[in-house]
Amino acid sequence: MINPSASSQKPATVSARIAPAAGMDLLSRQEVARLRDASAGGLHQLLRRCALAVLTQGHVSDDPRAAVELYSDFEIEVLQQDRGIRLELSNAPANAFVEGRIIRGINELLFAVVRDIVYVSAQLDAGSFDLESSEGLTHAVFDILRNARVLRPNVDPNLVVCWGGHSISRGEYDYTKLVGYQLGLRELDICTGCGPGAMKGPMKGATIGHAKQRRRKNRYIGITEPGIIAAESPNPIVNNLIIMPDIEKRLEAFVRSAHAIIVFPGGVGTAEEILYLLGILLHPRNVGIPFPLIFSGPRESAAYFEQIDRFLRLALGDDVAKYYQIIVDDPASVARSVVKGIERVRKYRLDNSDAFFFNWAINIDESLQHPFVPSHAAMASLNLHRDQPKHRFAADLRRAFSGIVAGNVKIEGMRAIEQHGPFRIHGDREIMQALDALLASFVEQDRMKLPGGAAYVPCYRISTE
Repeated sequence: MINPSASSQKPATVSARIAPAAGMDLLSRQEVARLRDASAGGLHQLLRRCALAVLTQGHVSDDPRAAVELYSDFEIEVLQQDRGIRLELSNAPANAFVEGRIIRGINELLFAVVRDIVYVSAQLDAGSFDLESSEGLTHAVFDILRNARVLRPNVDPNLVVCWGGHSISRGEYDYTKLVGYQLGLRELDICTGCGPGAMKGPMKGATIGHAKQRRRKNRYIGITEPGIIAAESPNPIVNNLIIMPDIEKRLEAFVRSAHAIIVFPGGVGTAEEILYLLGILLHPRNVGIPFPLIFSGPRESAAYFEQIDRFLRLALGDDVAKYYQIIVDDPASVARSVVKGIERVRKYRLDNSDAFFFNWAINIDESLQHPFVPSHAAMASLNLHRDQPKHRFAADLRRAFSGIVAGNVKIEGMRAIEQHGPFRIHGDREIMQALDALLASFVEQDRMKLPGGAAYVPCYRISTE
């Protein structure tokens, strides 16, 4: 049933009862009750927020509250019926439907939301996840990915993770499509953060490459988490959606499942991802483990990667550059480098009896695994000094960027900034000056935006000692 807009400002909505197109179709009464529970300990608000993000597929906004405000009367209810579960949608975005029927891809992602929320909640309630030890945290990531059926045994390494900004220039976006096309021609699967921009482009390009090769069983995996899905709604190409409990498990899921990573231009979120991965690769226990990492963009983005490279060398030493390769304006060269890198990964894992589908061998320090809650106190207490092991320094730098991401685009972070003012970040003078310059360049290059095109007001304040 389509509801006509009450005014020109309110979009059309649909109310419908839908059955799963594929995948999970059974829930216990207890699980249904938890999904209906709107109290602080219940799962209803989490379900509603994530479901609305899926239903507003294609809606781009830097404010995660925009869709919630636009569809303030949207509701979702899980129904337990004899023939399986149904979702009752009230006042859902009409663009998720065609001729009164929900789009199949959106249907699949909606039930993926239910699957992951229910599974994680059930495992936590049962105490099945050991969230105190490093090994336990890794097993939690493995279990969530396995439950989502994205870990495929007996398949040669072929999964390329692509990172980059959700709000990039048209030229940069077109370049990500060209790289994706070259990856698709080489029959590689794509995994991204599931949103628009540099997360959508590689998938879109790969669909053409896959089609030309007549390759049909393609994987376009999107890994997200509740804090960011509203600002980075899943793009239409994602056919495997996984919602991890928090950003740290999301990042570990990328690293454990990837056979190579390409970083496209972005902003603070992309810098956070880079520092997270370098914090792993710099760890002494990971010496010798091949992990292809390529930074790439069109010619217009060359300065962006020069700035990133300069900051990384200053903070972590010139040796850090041996962990990544910078390729500018050459999509085919990027793809060829990825293929060569993946072959090294394949040989290493065969020689060391490590799985192709999950990188068990790489060590991830607990400093990168436990959730970082970017409160004002936590941001002020970060150890941003170079007199510590490089992998630990990279981990704290990553937390600094994570806090800025939260202040920019996550609901809780934005509220904290509104209530208490900007985060305060301090550390070594030279590093802080370089960090301030890097962030200023992001603002100048329009890589940090506010809703409605307003001038960016920093959610942080950097000081030196």
